Amino acid sequence: MLVSPPLTFRVLNVPISATHMTQAVNYISQAAKDNSCRFVLVREVPSLMLAASDPTLLQIHEKALLVVPDGMPLVWIGRLMGYGKAIGRVTGADLVDALCSHSLYTGQSHYFYGGKPGVAAEMARRLVEKFPGLKIAGVFSPPMRALGRGQATSDEIYSEIENIRISRPDFVWVGISSPKQEIWMDLATPLLGNGVCIGVGAAFDFQSGSVARAPKWMRDNGLEWLHRLSSEPKRLWKRYLLLAPLFIIRVVPDILFNVIRRLRGSSEFR
Repeated sequence: MLVSPPLTFRVLNVPISATHMTQAVNYISQAAKDNSCRFVLVREVPSLMLAASDPTLLQIHEKALLVVPDGMPLVWIGRLMGYGKAIGRVTGADLVDALCSHSLYTGQSHYFYGGKPGVAAEMARRLVEKFPGLKIAGVFSPPMRALGRGQATSDEIYSEIENIRISRPDFVWVGISSPKQEIWMDLATPLLGNGVCIGVGAAFDFQSGSVARAPKWMRDNGLEWLHRLSSEPKRLWKRYLLLAPLFIIRVVPDILFNVIRRLRGSSEFR
């Protein structure tokens, strides 16, 4: 059964797909069967703020097959804008589990590209243990390196992309942190030819067991950021203590404008 693409709304002009886990999994699985390669972005507040302030990143978002709402604030905004139950949280780690489970029935395969040395391999091993019969097309943990606007792309990166292309995976899971993974996927998808690349960042650490994930009650109530900040304060303080408050300051007027406009529009038809 063909799955219709979800509707899109904008937060600070960044497109967000009004979708939930079941719809996202079915739509991504369907897209992986096409004779083209697309990519999916998993978006939370700090990475959305980066996209809102960078025209190159924003353009990458416009090309995405889906931009799924990872952070609960994006889900709450979508519901305020009238999408109701059509939108739900789609985290990277949960999307990995859901799509791996789904692929046991479709026979689709997975490639894991990212993480520190050994992390991708351990992630794949644990997922095969969790989902017996899971098809693994390959794993690779690339070296730490710069990748961004105006920087030359090395032959090494093209060689890695070619190795993925030869293995012909249906899903390429990318975990090299944001915004490098967005830039990498924009570069790689025209060269891969088929499948779907999905940028899931920290999911590599969660799925490999190298970093503990927040308790479910924190995830369900929009507090996963607090757990991550307390776990890696030196690396994440700027993301959560500077970008997140700035998001609130910038987004509240935007939300109020859209909600008022929607209410006025509906009242005209009464």
